[in-house]
Amino acid sequence: MHYFIGNLGHLFVIISLVTALASAFSYWKSFYSTQELIGKGWAFNGQVAFYIHALSVLGIVTVLFTIIYRHYFEYHYAYSHSSLHLQAQYMLSCFWEGQEGSFLLWMFWQAILGLILIHTQSAWRAPVMMVFAMVQAFLASMILGVVIPGLDFKIGSSPFILLRDAMDDPIFKTNPEFIPKDGHGLNPLLQNYWMVIHPPTLFLGFALTLPPFAFCLAGLWQKKYSEWIKPALPWALVGGAILGLGILMGGYWAYETLSFGGYWNWDPVENAVYVPWIVLIASIHVMMLTKSNGTALKTSMLLVISVFILILYSTFLTRSGILGDASVHSFTDLGLSGQLLLYLLFFTIASGVLVAVNWKKIPSDEKEVSTYSREFWIFLGATVLCLMGFQVLLPTSIPVYNKIVGFFGGHSNLAPPANQVEFYSKFQLWFAVALAMVSGSAQFFWWNKMSREKWKDLLAPALISLIVFALIIAVAKVYQPAYLALTLSGVYLIVSNIRILASVIKGKVSLSGGALAHIGVGMMLIGLMFSSGYSNIVSLNTNGLPISKDMGTDFNRDNLLLFINEPKSMAGYDIEYRSENVEFRNKRGYVRKNDIEPTPDPYRVVANKDIFYKGEKMYRAKDTLDIYPENTYYEIELRKNGNIAATLYPRIQINPSMGGFLASPDIKRNLNRDIYTHVSLTLNREEEPQWSKPEEVKVKIGQRFFINDYVAVLEEVKRIEKVEGLELTGEDIAVKARVRIEGEHEPFYAEPIFMIRNKTEVGRMASEINDLGVRVLLASIDPKTGEFTLICDSRQKDWVVIKAIEKPYINVLWLGTGVLMVGFGLAAARRVKEFRKLHY
Repeated sequence: MHYFIGNLGHLFVIISLVTALASAFSYWKSFYSTQELIGKGWAFNGQVAFYIHALSVLGIVTVLFTIIYRHYFEYHYAYSHSSLHLQAQYMLSCFWEGQEGSFLLWMFWQAILGLILIHTQSAWRAPVMMVFAMVQAFLASMILGVVIPGLDFKIGSSPFILLRDAMDDPIFKTNPEFIPKDGHGLNPLLQNYWMVIHPPTLFLGFALTLPPFAFCLAGLWQKKYSEWIKPALPWALVGGAILGLGILMGGYWAYETLSFGGYWNWDPVENAVYVPWIVLIASIHVMMLTKSNGTALKTSMLLVISVFILILYSTFLTRSGILGDASVHSFTDLGLSGQLLLYLLFFTIASGVLVAVNWKKIPSDEKEVSTYSREFWIFLGATVLCLMGFQVLLPTSIPVYNKIVGFFGGHSNLAPPANQVEFYSKFQLWFAVALAMVSGSAQFFWWNKMSREKWKDLLAPALISLIVFALIIAVAKVYQPAYLALTLSGVYLIVSNIRILASVIKGKVSLSGGALAHIGVGMMLIGLMFSSGYSNIVSLNTNGLPISKDMGTDFNRDNLLLFINEPKSMAGYDIEYRSENVEFRNKRGYVRKNDIEPTPDPYRVVANKDIFYKGEKMYRAKDTLDIYPENTYYEIELRKNGNIAATLYPRIQINPSMGGFLASPDIKRNLNRDIYTHVSLTLNREEEPQWSKPEEVKVKIGQRFFINDYVAVLEEVKRIEKVEGLELTGEDIAVKARVRIEGEHEPFYAEPIFMIRNKTEVGRMASEINDLGVRVLLASIDPKTGEFTLICDSRQKDWVVIKAIEKPYINVLWLGTGVLMVGFGLAAARRVKEFRKLHY
């Protein structure tokens, strides 16, 4: 039992909480100190306290990762999220899979950002760092894991709790020092490279919403109502880029790992991140307007505060357990819902009071805004963005509304939308159309100072957009009104911003960020329209026979039954199911299950033949190799004109603790489309198959015969000294026959065994070839004639049911995300350079 390391981690948590509170108090005293020397002393104390806080956070991270990496399964966190056989790179995913680890990741990023602010913002340091330290104190309390004696009130959930304290298992009563030999393991859906980088990126985005919020509160606190915009804007831009990138990574992960057929499912947890980002984008645009000419200052304040409050609200939604079964992503309640609500209410009320107290003193622009002004168009775009977020936020919050009504003694049975994809998409599509049209026009107003006489400047982009739009709908045959509107608006957004890009890039490349970002958004809209609106199921069952009577009409219509080594046609390809495979543990690639023999260790197998993968020899026959047995990969071969176009390996895992059947797709990527394929149903090997009536065949060595229409030949019969699972004595006799069976693509070998034990007891061991669905038994041997009696029977061949979806022009979407991030990066880099020039 490694008690010390857990106690050390808990000590670091306590230090981090105490020093965060001490730092906040010191900075508060520094700000209100009337004597400069005393104020500097308190500021120094606050700085030192935050340094110690940051070091303690690093200590918590180091201790927790050590517990996970070294497999200290006496700790509940390590046991719940890791296992001995987990790949090394996924140890990082274990760290932030649980609530405590994700809170810690959030703290870690904010500690780093706090250190940066301490060394770059001398004039704003005290009020900004007071807000930072208070937020850090709240986060530290979330992993404190202390129960107040007498009140039975729990503060936080500790990642350093022992397994025996977390689980009520009788074994700990008889043996308190019991340590499991292995852990529960990481959720298989999270064993993906995107899950190594997506959560830290997302939580860095969360952390980056804090600096603008802190600057805004500091501005209100110091009566510097407009000065805070300048230092806050670079942080908002970087935060928008990073949080957006994190969201996009989540979409990539969903596309490659989940089997619902897309990249965005409007799940409540997805919505809870989407809404703050949408409002953050709105706040960035309004802040740029305020920085430029001082207008919309109050709106900037409200939006910046709303972004951080929405981040806290999303945390409450996903971690309080309030969503229940409404989301597949939400965490279970660890008893922290009250603490999370307190966290949310504290900063909501504090910021609300600050705004209310200063509202009348905040400068406002009283002059009438012209429709030809950039202020009008930027504000219009920000309004559309906020409405987009509001439309998603309301239905997502239905479980919260029900809880509030219940708390006051009422009853509400409102339910979230049944078909959430259809519900949200029908509204968000039209918002996106409006946003694209406004954004495409607003860029001209921002750069060209438009007037009534300059409206003709929009004529050329509009005409070009109509021409490109006509070509697209003619070639791609887009006819639905909503998709026509989305396509036209996306094209207009691209064309208008290409025009702007061409003009601004001549002066300074760094000014091109905004235009590039808007071009990326336009490409994403077109890619979304094609890949989602015109996605097409190509695995149609055309033979008229149901695949399964237990499944519904949609399943039997949209899925394709493939028998092993029997090709069918699909989406212009010949498609063929070739084999079941498992993944190598220490090498890249897969090995067929029929080419390996099990050992007592499920993670180690023995090759029964030379193992090749993509033409490369990986192992020799009789070699012992390491595998990952949890997942089964189905080799699906796509051929075109007789040549192999792709080999797909869609994955399944039968995992009762994760809901049973877990499927992940594999994707054939083309320039103009993806073919997205996942397994829908597989053969249940635990059920005894129905075998045909046995057929008796008498053959001699070298003689050819037929087994279930396959050509076979008895190659040899030889005596063997060992039989797996049995002990042979000196008087026992065992022989093994080797029967070669010609399959569709390659030969297979059946090796039935015939035994005589204790001179009179006859034993037989049949040999089954899964790929062919045949079984061979060596029934008897006639030494006089040299004939061997084989009993052969057959069953239904191995099969798999797949669903394949064609995603046209999805690469336009992915390319658009890249262009968006490049544009965001250029815009953020420009503001960061300005930030470095500031001397605050």
